[in-house]
Amino acid sequence: MQGLVYIFIALATLGVAAAAYFGLTFSPIEAFVTAIAFGAVAVMLMERRLRQRSESRLERAVEDLARLLSTDAKAGQVLSQRVNAITDTNVGSRLESIEADISVLGTVTRQLAEAMADFEEARRAGDSRPASVTVEPAGMADDDSFHEPLIPEAELRAALDQNRLVFHIEPVVMLPARKPVGYDLVPRLMQDAGGLADAPDFMPRRGGEDLIRRIEALALEEAVTIARRSRTSGQPTRLFVPMSRATIADRKALDLVMATLVANQAITNSLAFAILQAQFKALSAADKRALGEFGKAGAGFVLADVDSLRIDFAELQGLGFSTVRFDATRFLDRPETFTDFHTADVAPYARRFDIELCATGVIDEQQLLSLFEDGIGLVQGPHIGRPGPVRADLVVERPRESERRQA
Repeated sequence: MQGLVYIFIALATLGVAAAAYFGLTFSPIEAFVTAIAFGAVAVMLMERRLRQRSESRLERAVEDLARLLSTDAKAGQVLSQRVNAITDTNVGSRLESIEADISVLGTVTRQLAEAMADFEEARRAGDSRPASVTVEPAGMADDDSFHEPLIPEAELRAALDQNRLVFHIEPVVMLPARKPVGYDLVPRLMQDAGGLADAPDFMPRRGGEDLIRRIEALALEEAVTIARRSRTSGQPTRLFVPMSRATIADRKALDLVMATLVANQAITNSLAFAILQAQFKALSAADKRALGEFGKAGAGFVLADVDSLRIDFAELQGLGFSTVRFDATRFLDRPETFTDFHTADVAPYARRFDIELCATGVIDEQQLLSLFEDGIGLVQGPHIGRPGPVRADLVVERPRESERRQA
């Protein structure tokens, strides 16, 4: 087609030359030059038209290629999400939990069958007193290591009335710079002899929920005061406040906590509630919804004293948990008790859910190096810093209980 066009241009050029020579009485040279000029202009216009058509065709081809690449990228993204979902599915841990539940159920069933057999034998023998058999699920028997606090509840109640409860702070630092990222509020009880009793020596184990709620309410009040004053001084501080099921399961206590958070919206992002894993497991669905309300108010959560990292990180992320704490010594000595992953893969997996792992109870420099190699960024323990008093300008003197009642 293009060759035919050039033939027509050549014929038109000859026609122009003949018309110029015979019709306009041009000399042969002038007619020849006029024909050459006409032919050049015609060829130039033809080439320009062809180039525009080629460029238009090339642009359409590039747009089609871009659409194909975009479609391929979306397909690759969907495939990557599916692969990640399959990778994140820890089938082994789920099977282990199912096997453990089946084992517990089998043990309970066997014990129940034995108890029924004893009862039937006692009934056949005509015994008026049925056999006293206690059926306990596996793992629920009394632990020999479970000790009652050294300070009885009555003495603890009197100490609280006398305002002898103080709160010290224990740092949590980020490796490798060891810069503090927050502080635990550690309750301690001033004794008559002048010493300080740690929480395991006076916190009630069985019962005493009202005392626990009272101590946790004082801890929240102390944390709010420290957070407000540190923010005013230009050095905002993140504080981890202890919280247990005794507070979460009590409607009145929950309302007081929520009211405190709402009244201090400016510093709620500086507060995080530390909940023990044993307490978290005992929470009902309604209790977890209450934690969600705290999260909406701006507070965060920390899951402490974790005995296994085979946990649902997605659930923790949904509730607003940002940190999971575990014992550093047991993690380094017996990592298989915590996870089925390689120790260096646990922290990156948790970060997929915006959760940082924190090793507690660090006792020496070698543990710090091992934890840092495994990607654990947060650490706490006696090697980092022991609990100590809060600066005097950041705390407030609380009145005694008798003074409060008189007021």
